[in-house]
Amino acid sequence: MDPSFLVLQALSGLASAASLFVIASGLTLVFGVTRIVNFAHGSFTMLGAYLAVSLVPRLLDLSYTPASFFLGVLLAALLVGLIGVAVEMLLLRRLYRVPELFQLLATFGVVLIVEDLVLAIWGPVDLAGPRAPSLRHGVEILGQRFPAYDLVLIGIGPALLGLLWLLMHRTRFGILIRAATQDRDMVGALGVNQARLFTLTLFLGAALAGLGGALQIPRVPANGHMDLAVITDAFVVTVIGGMGSVPGAFLAALLIGELQAFGILLLPKATLVLVFALMAVVLVVKPWGLLGRPEIAASGRLPEGILHLRPFRPAEAALTGLAVAALLAVPLVGDAYLVKVATEILVFALAAFSLQFLVGVGGLVSFGHAAYFGLGAYAAGLLVTGPLRAPMELALLAAPLAGALGAALFGFFIVRLSGIYLAMLTLAFAQIVYAIGFQWVEVTGGDNGLVGVWPSAWAAGRTTYFYLVAAATLACIAALRRIVFAPFGYGLRAARDSATRAEAIGLDTRTHRWLAFTLAGGAAGLAGGLYAFQKGSIDPTLAAIPTSIDFLVMVLVGGIRTLMGPLVGAGFFHALKDAVMPLAAYWRLLLGLAIIATVLALPHGLAGAADLLRRRRRPVPAEARA
Repeated sequence: MDPSFLVLQALSGLASAASLFVIASGLTLVFGVTRIVNFAHGSFTMLGAYLAVSLVPRLLDLSYTPASFFLGVLLAALLVGLIGVAVEMLLLRRLYRVPELFQLLATFGVVLIVEDLVLAIWGPVDLAGPRAPSLRHGVEILGQRFPAYDLVLIGIGPALLGLLWLLMHRTRFGILIRAATQDRDMVGALGVNQARLFTLTLFLGAALAGLGGALQIPRVPANGHMDLAVITDAFVVTVIGGMGSVPGAFLAALLIGELQAFGILLLPKATLVLVFALMAVVLVVKPWGLLGRPEIAASGRLPEGILHLRPFRPAEAALTGLAVAALLAVPLVGDAYLVKVATEILVFALAAFSLQFLVGVGGLVSFGHAAYFGLGAYAAGLLVTGPLRAPMELALLAAPLAGALGAALFGFFIVRLSGIYLAMLTLAFAQIVYAIGFQWVEVTGGDNGLVGVWPSAWAAGRTTYFYLVAAATLACIAALRRIVFAPFGYGLRAARDSATRAEAIGLDTRTHRWLAFTLAGGAAGLAGGLYAFQKGSIDPTLAAIPTSIDFLVMVLVGGIRTLMGPLVGAGFFHALKDAVMPLAAYWRLLLGLAIIATVLALPHGLAGAADLLRRRRRPVPAEARA
């Protein structure tokens, strides 16, 4: 291969790395100080691109110079910083002490809101930005032409690293950031105004995200989908470098930039897999990242466990029986569309319950549960549509097996970590599954997916398939619930509440967690297989981040501190999406507001709030009053 071509490819990787570092440095600073898992960081990047597309041409009309171009870029970044301050004051300030799961969901609500606001203001068409004056040409390097603007980007990366180093080591604000990164409680105990520190940090982090987006307009058009793509790469860089470490983010950005630049030459069909495989390897070998600190890796806050775990009382058992009977009567009283919606609710209820088995019972926060859902769907679909032409019955047996095997493989590495790094490793493995589904076109069909995944003739009727799904879902949920009350379930909850004490009495906590991952993955795989036959087709979005977020929202809406709450959450959330999406032009805005309202107003969810209300109304025994 021509050496000059390799040099240019390396330079292209450096330009991408510089852009990625600008964005990821803001995410790193925000997490280091606030411990907020800010999923909305990608939205700030997108806003920076759109604001730059609007501001820069107006400034260039006044004075067509590079100074005008970069002034517009800086103005866009400052405006995004102010938007970040507003988000911090209105929302994030209320989330600093809650588990990462709630933070992720609340900031994902912001993502949905921003997506619809961008759609309303700028429209659905991609907007290309102007090229920088005097930087429109190419520079000849070893006989090859390379964009002059990319050379400027390569210089911006190290320059920003130097400025951040000066900020962190030569200013009071920077010293406070470093101190808060190490121990923010001690910073508060010393009298530092934490609210002001967090607000300024959010301003800086959002401004850096906006700067990264604004700098991209000569290279990439501003579009309404760049937020999720950007946040995924930013998370990878932040986690590989070490949460809270700016130099680590710089080093990780270089690795990712060059890996993408040369990976597309050597393994063009595995570029996405390589990035997330690198993230997984780094976390397994060094759980706190390349330049991170172990104390930050262990600083994650787990969600509170199940509030009250006990068998059903007679009245509750009767009420549950009535609910099941009403569900089974849907085909008798509803039309075909209602039966379809009810079938999907059953499938998602199983997926959400399997996630609750991990989060609520096991204390294992998974940001990538859709991986096992997708594995089950693809296993079933490939058996039915592939050379074997297997029947539906065999495919539905293979679906939970594929989900369980994938969860067992991934869980072997995942359970070695804790806190936010455990959650991020689940995200990495889920993205590997998504990347394989997206890029292995010959087998999976790529983004076109697989079609023709239909049930056997005896189950082809909508009503018959509904009862098949109901039987499989209810049986699996009953089995998982029985496991919760078995000795294994008690050991799993002991490991959740205090791993040290559990190990002291002889429990193998790591094995318990690994088996929990395997069981939950099997249940999610079964849900994926059932969904594949319900929909008739499969595509990589079944394993994508939004699907994992949907499952987390179902758990939250139902109640993370109740065992059966996710079933309520799945029904409510899916019915809400089904009712809102066809009727509202800006359904993401409404859905995002609903998610944020649930996080702030109903942290215990619908079922959890009802349970707490019932307990408060229960009369206090006389001996307790005495």
